[in-house]
Order: sequence, then C-alpha cells, then structure tokens
Amino acid sequence: MTEINVPVIDIAPYLNGADGVVGQVRDACEGIGFFAITGHGVEPEIIDSLRRTAKSFFARPADEKATVHHADPALPRGYRAIGDEGLAYGSGEETPPDLKEVFHMGPPDFPDTDYFTCDAAAAHFIENVYPGQPADFRAAASSYYRRLETLGQTIEEIFARALDLPDEFFRKYTDRQIGALRIIRYPPLATTPLPGQLRAGTHTDYGTFTLLLSEDRPGGLEVRTREGNWIAVPTPADSFVVNIGDLMMRWTNDRFVSNPHRVAIPPEDAGDNSDRLSVVFFHHPNYDAEITCIPTCTDADNPPKHQPVFSGPYRLSMYTATRLETDD
Repeated sequence: MTEINVPVIDIAPYLNGADGVVGQVRDACEGIGFFAITGHGVEPEIIDSLRRTAKSFFARPADEKATVHHADPALPRGYRAIGDEGLAYGSGEETPPDLKEVFHMGPPDFPDTDYFTCDAAAAHFIENVYPGQPADFRAAASSYYRRLETLGQTIEEIFARALDLPDEFFRKYTDRQIGALRIIRYPPLATTPLPGQLRAGTHTDYGTFTLLLSEDRPGGLEVRTREGNWIAVPTPADSFVVNIGDLMMRWTNDRFVSNPHRVAIPPEDAGDNSDRLSVVFFHHPNYDAEITCIPTCTDADNPPKHQPVFSGPYRLSMYTATRLETDD
C-alpha cells in the first residue's frame, strides 16, 4: 500500500517558466487535497512584519483585545476570544468551542462603487476593525493580505493548467474576490481540554483554496485521508500550506478534494513551546460568482454531482453555522 502524505512542492521552477510543477500539484489536489509550497517568492520582510505585529497584539491584555470588534458582533471582522467559535459545527458536529483566539479581516480597501456597496455586497465588503496597538499592525496585515492575493493568482493559474483550462480561466470569477485573512493564536493549554475539544474542530474550508503560514510547534494541523486516518501536515519554515476548499471541490466535480482537517491538542508536556501562530488566507471567489461544474471535469460517464451555488451566499451560510452564541 502506498504511503499517503502531504507533499512539499517547490514552485520556483514554475515561476521561472517550467511546467513540471503542474503535475505535482494535480496529483496532490486529486489525492490528499493538501500540499505545502516553497519557492513562492513572498518577501521575508512581509512575513516577518505580520508575525511580529500579530504576536504583539495577542500579547496585549484580554480587555484591550476585546475592544477590537465590529459594531455588529455577528460580522466576521476584528477580534474573537477563546470560546467564540466551533468549526466542527459547520460539519454538523456539536463539540466544545475551539481553543484559539482570532483576528479576522477582509479586503483592506475597496472602491466606493455599486458592486462593492450594494445590498448584495454588504456581508462581504465590510470595513475592517484594527487594533490601535501595535501601531503598525494595520499596515503589516494589509500588505500581507495584498501579497497573498497575488500569490493566490499564481495558484489559480497552476490549477487552471492542472485542469486543462486556459491560464486565465478563474480570473473572471476572482477579480473582485472576497478573501478573508484570519490571524490565529493557539495558546498553551491553561486547563485540561473537555472531551472532544480541539484547538480547531474538524472542518473543511469553504472557498476555492487556503494559504496557511504556520509554525512547526506541537499541536498542529492534521488532515484526514480518504481511509479515515489522521496525518500531520508539514509546515517547513516560511512555506505555505495550500488546501482545497469546498467550492473548488464542487467546481471540479469532486476531482479536487476538500478534505476534513483539524488542529490537534498538543502533548501535556509541551508547555509554552506549543504557543502557535497561524495566518490563514482564505481565497474566495467574487460574491456573485456562480460555481458550476467545470467543463473539463465532466462527461457522459461523469455527470455533475452538485447543484450550482453562488459564492457569497454559500460562505455566509457556513460562517453562520460555526459562530457560537455569546452575550456580546
């Protein structure tokens, strides 16, 4: 039996004009649905600035962090404390809340035109809420968001080639994308977890794909194989983990797989070494993009398996499912 793992793929050859990377990505997307990329070209100073300011923010007093929220607490912007979210709820599984705290933002800026300000856009193009300290948090997060948006365009192009599509196939669906950036801290355990409690409950991601920057520390990301086994996802230094989301799985008629994943509880003796920062960019198509089966993923013997859905309403329904009721 072939050992199943999450491959680490150097995409520098692709950026330099070679095509060999496409086949490696195709195999990963059709197999485990996860792969890590190196050679991606994202500038170290952008990564370092984001990490530094994020860790500084999470180190601030709880009452100060709690003020960094949108006026409407139901909207996915600003700070969420430990206990506010249970990702497993999106899969219909009731568990104790996740052991993490989160800062959530969307596009850093957008035009004052009808597409971005109409009623249909209201749940997706929302003004972000930023902490006052550290003073350069907003600049660091915004720069990181825009750079990951650009990296996302490269991944789109690789996917298009892997699916025998024109390089620019996805651009008309993502040129006004509604990607989300979630900066997550998984603190060391203060108490024994409740039965079934995880740092992040079992879930799939909602959009096209996810770009994760993490740290190689105890209590990390795990993905479930088709056989039902949980395996660790490698996070080499300054690499990005890429995983397929639900909309891409629907788009490709289940050819690319959106696999369940979770963030595990660290060993009891891990202590402060388990303090983990993860920065997650969720690539998501334009809110009005209709996700219907890609022509190269269907034929007479393989009809479409999913009904078309619209990108924005689909994501909104999933956000609602995972947000736990609180008193705020």
